[in-house]
Amino acid sequence: MAFTVSEFRDLLQLLEQHPTWRAELRRWVLTEELLALPQTVRELAEIQRRTEEHIRRTEEHMAQLAVRMDEQAQRFDRLVIRIDDLTQRMEQMAETQLRMGSDLEQLKGYNLEQRYLQRAPAYFSRILRRVHALSNDELVDLLDEAVAQGHLSQDEADALLQADVVVRGRRREDGAEVYLVVEVSWGVGLSDVQRAAERATLLARLGTPALPVVAGFWITPEAQEPARALHVWQVTDGRVIPPEVAPHG
Repeated sequence: MAFTVSEFRDLLQLLEQHPTWRAELRRWVLTEELLALPQTVRELAEIQRRTEEHIRRTEEHMAQLAVRMDEQAQRFDRLVIRIDDLTQRMEQMAETQLRMGSDLEQLKGYNLEQRYLQRAPAYFSRILRRVHALSNDELVDLLDEAVAQGHLSQDEADALLQADVVVRGRRREDGAEVYLVVEVSWGVGLSDVQRAAERATLLARLGTPALPVVAGFWITPEAQEPARALHVWQVTDGRVIPPEVAPHG
């Protein structure tokens, strides 16, 4: 039997008057998927809301993290500046210590030179008798005369003026006058040995034999063999060590 328009209108009026019938009709007319669609939409909307909330919180967290990273970067920059300042201060302290160490070495060397100069007879009496350490004025007069007579150039005389101690005395074997050209160092090295030998050779050109001597508390191992080869006497820690081969002159 055909369903007329009038009957359809009557049905709509009944459904309007009875809401429960509408729900029942939808259940028969719509599929379960369509019926569940509103709930699905609501769930999707909730998921969307939660996702947006999660994104918002993540963005806030990222912003906070960026601020913290910026703060850490600033702290790191300040730390680098402090480290640079500390490094510079340490370098300055190291330079100061080096200068102090150098000054101390010079002071120790000067004091040691003065000791050998003032107590020359005690240190060199094993080599010569009637020991006399030349004063600076005596040495200048001696070298000025040598330059005037052409025995030395002015540069050679200046080199001899740099000698730490120059001693005059009498050789024990025959009483002949002899000079000692002494290089003094806390620890005697190769350069001290070489300077003593070179300066003694220069002073010997005045016509009086001159013996090279190094003096100090010890002599380095690398300087010992050259000292023997160059006929350099060693006065270390109160001990007098003659060269193995007697010097000429």
